[in-house]
Formats: sequence, structure tokens, C-alpha cells
Amino acid sequence: MFEDRKDAGQRLARALKEYKDKNVLVLGIPRGGVEVGYYVASALHADFSMVISRKLPLPDDPEAGFGAIAEDGSTFLIERAAGWVAEEEIETIKEAQRREIARRIRILRKGRPLPDLKGRTVILVDDGIAMGATMRVAIMLCRGKKAKEVMVAVPVASPDIADEMREITNRFIALETPAFFRAVAQVYRHWQDVPDAEVLAIMDRWDKKNSEAQP
Repeated sequence: MFEDRKDAGQRLARALKEYKDKNVLVLGIPRGGVEVGYYVASALHADFSMVISRKLPLPDDPEAGFGAIAEDGSTFLIERAAGWVAEEEIETIKEAQRREIARRIRILRKGRPLPDLKGRTVILVDDGIAMGATMRVAIMLCRGKKAKEVMVAVPVASPDIADEMREITNRFIALETPAFFRAVAQVYRHWQDVPDAEVLAIMDRWDKKNSEAQP
């Protein structure tokens, strides 16, 4: 059980200590992954930013999804779920998520481009993985941008998703893989949604810390 995302990020950083001062790039997935990623990147003395990927929600059950899309257009569809959605409706949903991705880049990343990933070791961080679709498209994006190694590090994932992630990454770390996995929130003592304002505060704190560290 993690107290909160800060506790989870600090524990995750300890599991990644071999990457300290190795010029890795940590990319958090908004919104919860940005808070976890901040503490990972801080402990590893890594570069830090965010990569935007969004679930494609089912029309009748927005909490569930039939796939995901990333900011570069990388798309993953869960065939058994997407088969229940009409093709024209899939395109409508994808367009809505593209607009939300553009909004998050403009607001949360302040319009900054994604850092150059070519030749770098990238550690993708979220506060947990349930379905895995948003992480899959983030991995696809990193591969498409020629990252040298793509790692995924999360506090919790289901056992099945953990197995899948090991097959498509250079390395996968999950601190917890509960046999009876229901939701990411089950391993957090204190859990709440992370609003845009909190993500902005985290990134402002990162920018300030790095500007003060400059000689």
C-alpha cells in the first residue's frame, strides 16, 4: 500500500537507482503520472517532461476504453472492444481526444515540444496501469521517435498487463502486481484525481528547481 503518489514515486525511484546520473529522460503520463514521474526524475537527476496519450472511451461507458491515441497520432485499438463501436463513431471519438491532447500540450506542457528522444533511454511513468492502452501508444511514440531504450516504470499493474509490457519494452518495473487487481486506486491509501492546476504546479516546481541548479 502506497500512502500517495509522492510515496509511490519515491519508492519507484529507489527501484531505478541504477539509472541515477545516467542522463535518462523520464516522461510522465498526465495527469497522475506527472506527479509520480516528478519524484522519479528528481531522485535520478534525470531530464523530465510529459508525453500526452489519451484513452478512447466507449460511448456508453466512458470509464472503459476501446484503445488509445498519443500526441503523434500513434493509435492502439483493443479489437474485441472496438468491434462494438461503429467506424464513424470511432473517428469522432478519436477527433475529440486529439482536441484534448492539443489542449493538454498547450496548457499542461505550455506549448513546448516533446524533448528529442532519438538515441536516449526513456522511462515512461504513470501512477499505475489498468488496461494498458495509453501506455502502449506512449511506447509506440517513443519507438517512432527512435529512442534507444524504452522502459516503463509504475507502482502497480495487473499481472496480465505486466506480462504484456515486458514483451514490448526494454525493461518493465511494477512494484506491485496484485493477483486480484480491480483498479489502480486500490494500492493507494490516499487517492484523488490530479487537476490541471496541480500538474502545472509540479512542472513549475521542476522548472524552478532546474533554473536554480544552473551555474
